[in-house]
Amino acid sequence: MTGDRGSPNATAAVAGEAGTASASVSSRNLTGAEAIVEGLAAHGIDTVFALPGAQIYGLCDALAKSRDRIRTIGARHEQACGYMAFGYARASGRPGVFAVVPGPGILNASAALLTAHSSNQRVLALTGDIPSHAKGRERGQLHELRDQLRILRSLTKWADEIEHPSQAALLVARAFQEMSSGRRGATALQAPWDYFTTSAAVGPAITLPPFPVPDVDLDALDEAAKLVAGARSPMIFVGSGALDASAEVTALAEMIGAPAVSFRGGRGVVSNDHPLGLTIASAQRLWPQTDVAIVIGSRFELLDARWRHRPAGLKIIRIDIDPAEMRRLPATIGIVADAAVGSRELANALGRHGVPRRRDEAIAAARAEAAVALRTLQPQVAYLEVIREVLPRDGFFVDEISQIGFASMLAWPAYAPRTFVTSGHQGTLGFGFPTALGVKVAFPKRAVVSITGDGGFMFAVQELATAVQYGINLVTLVFNNESYGNVYRDQQQQFGGRLLGSELVNPDFVALAASFGVSASAVKSPAALRPVLERALAADQPMLIEIKVPRGSDSDPWRFIMPNLG
Repeated sequence: MTGDRGSPNATAAVAGEAGTASASVSSRNLTGAEAIVEGLAAHGIDTVFALPGAQIYGLCDALAKSRDRIRTIGARHEQACGYMAFGYARASGRPGVFAVVPGPGILNASAALLTAHSSNQRVLALTGDIPSHAKGRERGQLHELRDQLRILRSLTKWADEIEHPSQAALLVARAFQEMSSGRRGATALQAPWDYFTTSAAVGPAITLPPFPVPDVDLDALDEAAKLVAGARSPMIFVGSGALDASAEVTALAEMIGAPAVSFRGGRGVVSNDHPLGLTIASAQRLWPQTDVAIVIGSRFELLDARWRHRPAGLKIIRIDIDPAEMRRLPATIGIVADAAVGSRELANALGRHGVPRRRDEAIAAARAEAAVALRTLQPQVAYLEVIREVLPRDGFFVDEISQIGFASMLAWPAYAPRTFVTSGHQGTLGFGFPTALGVKVAFPKRAVVSITGDGGFMFAVQELATAVQYGINLVTLVFNNESYGNVYRDQQQQFGGRLLGSELVNPDFVALAASFGVSASAVKSPAALRPVLERALAADQPMLIEIKVPRGSDSDPWRFIMPNLG
């Protein structure tokens, strides 16, 4: 997609929809901000994460007047607004919305917006701009950022500017249409400061359907089915594009007896307690024998960035809604389709061609071998086992760039899609805690655990105040090894022990949490964690548990994440 207002055909379709809606309901006199809020409500938005500021006062006031329909949750930093919207969207599958001021505000939130878009999550960023009369003059207006819209377009799937209240209905609808069409992603809308309080005759809010998806190529499906039917050792790889295709992917895996694996984004699409649901620690043992890789809704980063070695004669079948993926990673057979539809149709085609011979024993052996090998990844695996045993099956686990987070990519059993929340390939340090707050807002009655290192936690520690203020009853586990653990290890092993910036001096996390009004405890072992975590999850209030880990004592997870398979 480009960053403009759509192709001529799309624009015509939009205009037709808008015209139909306008003909049935008379216009009203609304401010630009009120028109935006009407558009959000029409799209079922019930929560907005916002940090007020001068350029969006009008928008915040319109939200305040609509609090019976849309709840607004504040934050102490713009990055948290963006991450909470991302967590809300990633866990629920519904769009997340945040609003921040322009310039420094939207730049503070830009890492979260990039993370959301890169993870194919539907997040809408709303921001202001300098007054319309000052645009383009570079006279030093508050928060002025030259060509802000161009920056937003570089971070998102689609972005545009509302220049008059009468445009709001159409452009809000377009933002949601773009984020939901084809490969999902983030969108953004900006408007000049004065727009939000300017009144005009405004038509009713509208909604637009996603753009149509091309029919599945039946000939390609048939060729793919033949390839799979003749395979000796097929393997399925799933990413975040398959999060809403769990039933179909699982059925396909069962039909052909193929293991299904995800590195990060697709965790839980096939449950890890299903015999065919593998983490990469198990799957890498089967990789050298793999002759057909069925890649569904995934960039397949494992192929070149992690495992690096392609088995001789490997054939790749790709099922992806994004046609550009077939160019980014050429496949033996490329099928442009929604993950659920493509998986189901491939299974149907296999009904005509047969299925491969099952190899259940080999898959079970790979799982068993991986389980034994992972026992050496300590103390991370021991802590993960306790958390998994205490966390309810439908609970959410939000990782972080940390030693425990890296280990969770290998050893955390995810039982359902969207319950393992990750930053994906962006690896945005500090995302975990504020993202988990958004997950808990989306599911206040379900258990949510945020695991984070001391370094990442301090990126957004101030949001403990947000948790208390809004009753976001998240349980946060801070693994304190007084370092950026990965950097510390790399500097020790690769740069002669010359340390720079990797050793950290931390506050007393228990006392710090208490100063915010958050109950907190400290533990030093997996056994000690269990009863404390049980009480924390039962308490239904914001809780923090500090887990003290001696600096440099974490086992290296990278021998599993990037093994030598050559």
